[in-house]
Amino acid sequence: MTVDAYKALYIGMEVVIALSSVIGNVMVVWAVRINRSLRDTTFCFIVSLALADIAVGALVIPLAITISIDLKTHFYSCLLVACTVLVLTQSSILALLAIAIDRYLRVKIPMSYKRVVTPRRAGTAVLLCWLVSIIVGLTPMLGWNNLQQLRKNGSLKNDTLVVCKFETVISMDYMVYFNFFGWVLPPLLLMLAIYVEIFYMIHKQLNKKVTASHTDPRRYFGKELKLAKSLALVLFLFAVSWLPLHILNCITLFCPGYHEVGFIYIAIILSHGNSAVNPIVYAFRIKKFRTAFRKIWKQYLLCRDPVGRLPQRGMPDCDKLAVRKGLMCC
Repeated sequence: MTVDAYKALYIGMEVVIALSSVIGNVMVVWAVRINRSLRDTTFCFIVSLALADIAVGALVIPLAITISIDLKTHFYSCLLVACTVLVLTQSSILALLAIAIDRYLRVKIPMSYKRVVTPRRAGTAVLLCWLVSIIVGLTPMLGWNNLQQLRKNGSLKNDTLVVCKFETVISMDYMVYFNFFGWVLPPLLLMLAIYVEIFYMIHKQLNKKVTASHTDPRRYFGKELKLAKSLALVLFLFAVSWLPLHILNCITLFCPGYHEVGFIYIAIILSHGNSAVNPIVYAFRIKKFRTAFRKIWKQYLLCRDPVGRLPQRGMPDCDKLAVRKGLMCC
């Protein structure tokens, strides 16, 4: 395929991913809002992850499409676009790490979990994750970028204009040594170790014999096992989606002559596509989300009354439901 064909296919897939990501993750946030059983600390971190994925679909992908057409921009404008991607990626990683730690505590200290992990502490953890993500993602804005290199080789036009591409403005030293080796790979390995320990502790509890003086732990830990499997799947999909792009960055740094357009587009599509898959995992793997999604679809989008009440005389069904729920009619 030619470069233009790759670009056309890439842009088409990006549009589909952007729409899927925004719609799916808005549904996740909406589900947590309307379902009280989803308002514990784990789902607080899931909402944080969903907000990052909404931003990817609504902001990052349109910007990525814009810069894929060789747009000429000011160096720091292009750098800000690239840093936005880094901030949101890092927030997703830290949200996944917070989820893993939360599930670990829920299994390790089930009796005192609610006393230790309070909503206020969970909210503080979410804010801390975003703060760290902003610092890590915006580091290139502080000077660790390719500006001096472009000035040396004469690539800057009018001393400020560049053909805006991620690899043009972002230093591969930063991407590999600082971002990947410092803030992507270690959290992924830590999460892998945490989930291994979670599964070990759960299976240990499930294999315990129940005596007359103790309550059966299998119901509680059975639910924890099912949810842990679902969240571990989310982590696995994140790793599969983002590692190819980071591996290509390593190849670019250590083997400068290598350049394969097709692989680069595939890696970018995989990384962006991860933002659209999480709602699908929640829908198929977590019953509470599945129930909430059905409620949103039937009650709010189709304007069907789930209670099955008869409409009042002289008023359309949709208007009745809107009045009862305090909503505009669809």
